[in-house]
Amino acid sequence: MRKKQVRYTALAAMVFLPSFLSQPALAATEGNVTSKDEVIYATLNASGNLDNIYVVNTLEVEKAGEILDYGKYSSVKNLTDLAEINQDGQKIEMEAPEGKFYYQGNMDKETELPWNVNVSYLLDGKEVKADELAGKHGHLEISVEITENEEGDAAFYENYLLQVSLAMPNTYRDIEAPDGMVANAGKNKQITFTVMPGEEETLSVEANVEDFEFNGVEIAAVPSTLPIDASGTGSMTEDMSELSSAIKELNDGVAELETGVAELHNGSAGLQDGSAQYKNGMSELNGSSAGLVNGSASIRDALAGINQSLSGQSADMDLSSLSELPAGLKGLAGGLTEVSAGLNALQENYAGAYAALAGAINEIPAGQVSEDQIAELYDSGADPAVVDQLAASYAAAQKVKATYGQVQEAFAAVEPALTELSGSVSTISGQLTKTADSISASLKETDMSGLAELQKGIASLSAEYGEFHSGLAGYTNGVGNLASSYSELHSGIVDLTGGTNELKNGVGDLHDGTAQLFKETKDLPAQMQEEIDKMISEYDKSDFEPVSFVSSENENVTSVQFVIKTESIEIEEQEEKKAEPEKEKGFWELFMDLFK
Repeated sequence: MRKKQVRYTALAAMVFLPSFLSQPALAATEGNVTSKDEVIYATLNASGNLDNIYVVNTLEVEKAGEILDYGKYSSVKNLTDLAEINQDGQKIEMEAPEGKFYYQGNMDKETELPWNVNVSYLLDGKEVKADELAGKHGHLEISVEITENEEGDAAFYENYLLQVSLAMPNTYRDIEAPDGMVANAGKNKQITFTVMPGEEETLSVEANVEDFEFNGVEIAAVPSTLPIDASGTGSMTEDMSELSSAIKELNDGVAELETGVAELHNGSAGLQDGSAQYKNGMSELNGSSAGLVNGSASIRDALAGINQSLSGQSADMDLSSLSELPAGLKGLAGGLTEVSAGLNALQENYAGAYAALAGAINEIPAGQVSEDQIAELYDSGADPAVVDQLAASYAAAQKVKATYGQVQEAFAAVEPALTELSGSVSTISGQLTKTADSISASLKETDMSGLAELQKGIASLSAEYGEFHSGLAGYTNGVGNLASSYSELHSGIVDLTGGTNELKNGVGDLHDGTAQLFKETKDLPAQMQEEIDKMISEYDKSDFEPVSFVSSENENVTSVQFVIKTESIEIEEQEEKKAEPEKEKGFWELFMDLFK
């Protein structure tokens, strides 16, 4: 027992003896601080309202002595040693040793953070207060709304990146966070969100919970130092330039296609007009064929009768009926002349119509379009309906071109046949006129010497006309068959013209679309570079100079960080008996406890 008392006495002497042995106090020397870090700790209630805030300051003291700092604190606390800190308004004075010096500054609840945080809770679709959620079960949705606090310092809002994290037990089912990253962290799921500088976000987490408890929302705010490497943007803009050039080439190609389709449509329209004229001419010719054949048959029979009459007459025959023959022959000659003129007109109209038909069909491109090329058109983003029209019109045009190639010889043979027929009719008309003149002269002379020659001429004319009539009948039959077949071909040409018109309209719409696309994308590389520069300027905060959160008078600030946390939601445990609070021990009791 005596030893213990001696030890206590010795310890007391060790405490008080240095104050008597120390030398007289020297004047305080001025210290030097090279840098300062601030970590702001803020505690919010479960709904996001500020509850408590303090700052831990770290000063890098290069030279020991009296140092000066600033801050709007309600109280301060030395975290490095037991030296006293003097506070005079916002001026903080202290004696600091060389090295790192830590002290805490407590701030008022009226302090404004750079961000407003609002946390709301929906349970089974109904809003529930935070203090009513503990122990509940159901489908829970937690929304964290982060907005700018216009009363706070905008420098932090515009330059700081926020990492928002929530932890939920793995026992909660169907945890979903649309804009967050969910990762396993032991017995919990860690949900993390990122809010970029200058952005306002509403973050959402959903889960099916039982016996709900929640550790709160944790927010860490640090200067945005995302490493943005702009060296690769050159290749991106080059790719965009190539894309823009390709779109220009596509637009130019569609423009050429539109011109070609317009020419194709004009050609098919001309083809339709020529085909209509040809069809009408063929119909008229076919309609008059029966009358022409019947008239020719009458002429043939009349000539045969005249020939028979002349060949059977005697020298004393009555020539009174012959006086009417020259007029009849001349009338017949005039009718054949008109037929010849009509055939000539038909030949000219046919030649023009056939030339228009041949020219229009020859303008239809002969090149083959493969299925792969048509598939590329579908894949190019063009309107599928327009591509369908293109393919259908192309198929119709090729069908018309192929059909024309098969019947071209028949078309080409019509014009020479008309020319030959017109010449034959003209020749017969001339012979009839000559014969009529001979008969008239013979009748005037009343000399029977020329009768033998007249009979001979009539016989020859009757024989030749018989052959002509047979050819005419065969020709008119051919014209009838051609007119019937050509009606189907003309219907196809009309359908082709309608298809090319739709094709022209469709390609026009396609060209309007590609022209608009080119207009919108021709400046794409410059726009992309502008957006890249804008993004870099928004998110690259490497040029941000840290500023003090607690006072603008502080210098050499190297780092300012925020740690913000909402209070937890916990199920209260029922205590059988509250323990009596321990009596606070005095200095000597605490000191003596060190040696027990």
